[in-house]
Amino acid sequence: MTEKPTKPKESVAETAPNLVEDRIEQLNALFPEAVSEGKVDFAKLRQSLGAIVDERPERYAFTWAGKKDAIRLLQTPSRATLIPAIEESVDFDTTRHLFLEGDNLEVLKLLYKSYARRVKMIYIDPPYNTGKDFVYPDNFADPLDTYLKLTGQKDNDGNHLSSNPETNGRYHSAWLSMMYSRLFVARQFLREDGVIFVSIDDKEIYNLRIVMNEIFGEENFISELVWNLGTGTEAGHFTRSHEYILVYARSKPTVPYFPTSDRTPIRHGALKKISHANPASEITFPAGIGFEGKDDVFSGELGGSEKQIIVSDEMIFENGKLKVPVTLKAGWAMKNQILSWLAGEETFDSKGQRVKQFYFNSQGILWYEKERGTRHPKTAINNIAKTKDGTNEMKSLFGQSLVDYPKPVELIKFLISLNTQSNDIVLDFFAGSSTTAQAVLELNREDLGNRRFIMVQLPEATDPKKPAKQAGFDTIADIGKERIRRVSDKMKNEEQNGKLPLKEHIAPEDLGFKVFKLAESNYRQWTGVEEKDPEKYVETLKLFEEPFLPDWKPANVIYEVVLKEGYSLNATIEEIKQVETNIVHRVADAEEDQFFFICLDPQFYLQTVKSLERKMGLGRDDLLIVRDISLTDALANNIVQYCRLKTI
Repeated sequence: MTEKPTKPKESVAETAPNLVEDRIEQLNALFPEAVSEGKVDFAKLRQSLGAIVDERPERYAFTWAGKKDAIRLLQTPSRATLIPAIEESVDFDTTRHLFLEGDNLEVLKLLYKSYARRVKMIYIDPPYNTGKDFVYPDNFADPLDTYLKLTGQKDNDGNHLSSNPETNGRYHSAWLSMMYSRLFVARQFLREDGVIFVSIDDKEIYNLRIVMNEIFGEENFISELVWNLGTGTEAGHFTRSHEYILVYARSKPTVPYFPTSDRTPIRHGALKKISHANPASEITFPAGIGFEGKDDVFSGELGGSEKQIIVSDEMIFENGKLKVPVTLKAGWAMKNQILSWLAGEETFDSKGQRVKQFYFNSQGILWYEKERGTRHPKTAINNIAKTKDGTNEMKSLFGQSLVDYPKPVELIKFLISLNTQSNDIVLDFFAGSSTTAQAVLELNREDLGNRRFIMVQLPEATDPKKPAKQAGFDTIADIGKERIRRVSDKMKNEEQNGKLPLKEHIAPEDLGFKVFKLAESNYRQWTGVEEKDPEKYVETLKLFEEPFLPDWKPANVIYEVVLKEGYSLNATIEEIKQVETNIVHRVADAEEDQFFFICLDPQFYLQTVKSLERKMGLGRDDLLIVRDISLTDALANNIVQYCRLKTI
């Protein structure tokens, strides 16, 4: 087939998407008359907006030294990549949880194309700017180079991550610039009904709120929560015993009120605890099962002769739990209804209304939800968890506390439960010791959910004088990864010991996580020619005939293509054994229902395309990615008759 191609070959992107270009595309969709050749015509845009434009010389604005640099920094596309660290992962091939080690701004830029508008909830516990904690050393000129030097990936004598002392003339400005760029990019990840929670204390609460008003819009402010620490610092006139959690939505009108049910449905495996006699009219509850009250009533549109069971009539309680097994009379329809409810399945009456459902709460007590509604939690959080709980949780996992004042798991579980359901994505890009990851795993176990976490943490060096370093943890990221491993092992042991039977979980419980690390791109980067010598120029150009750096690895290149083509890091990568002429992999992203084929061989054959068409169903709209040096122009012209073609 040598016909003139209907579609030319394209090139694979070498950098992460440019956020400015993406926003111009969005603007073009709304105001096409104001965008021409990729540029915004502000005069036409003002005409389109009419009186809405504010052109007054003096108007309300919030600024600081370095804000323009922060904006330029977030607009600079990342030329980095994420490489897999399989040896540090747990269940790499099957898990959907992610731990990404690297500067969070660079990582967020890399994730943007793959995860934009897909995250339901973001929680972050950023540096509070106390003068002792770490502030990321952003460098507008070359942020990746700065990161590579700080993490020892490039030769550099200074591998020290500094604090932001109050003697710094830009004490607030440096912190604001750091937060502004990261929050701006993070907003792009939220779904329309997504919510972000940000922990902070008195130092920067007001500056942070103004910044978030600017990024998210003041109309999308939901609440300013006050969390009672349960302890306090007595320095100063008052004992400081609280912190704040700012809550913003991407689009507040799309965020429903929080559901009333924060209780846990009984597990499928726990049905083994419920026995029932052969007669159709009986169902037996064993001893040890408790109810929240003796006067609970079970009823519904059941279609049987008996419409309700008064629990207190036949049940004897001791310390809130059944003392002896009790068999209750129930018509066949009621019996099956009860069993289906115990299995955690929703049922509806003839009018389509959700009927009452039995549940176990977190203490294993059986209860049922009386009606579905909404709840309005108080903005003062006094009774959920205290700061010492976070320290005790670290001690229970490591034998000692390795980080200062980690957030308690129950606090994060409470926040996650407000706005997420099964299969939602939870992002924390200041992951620290990975409290959020533990909260997701535990909450999934409690309510049979399949939420996924994405943790992002800088490999910030631990203090040589503190327990973490002495325990063998060189970075905070190392602590976070090890915490997830230990939580996973603990939960697996609980399952094996029969404490929490999960064999009948709707989907296999995911207790693993993939580790990826920020690194320099596998692609050669054009940096120009220092000497203005034609021979040097030609010599440098020859290097780019091979697009990859000398130490490139196929798996690393494939994952870089995955990111820059907008695929999830959970995409499956499978070698196509049916093709013998080349090594070809099929990369499939089930979450977005998309796939592509990729071959990194130095020579590509037309027979490979024919085999893919015949054996794998390759079609005209399917994507094939190969190295540019592996093709001749004639071969490329032939390939585009079979499929879409991109080259590296």
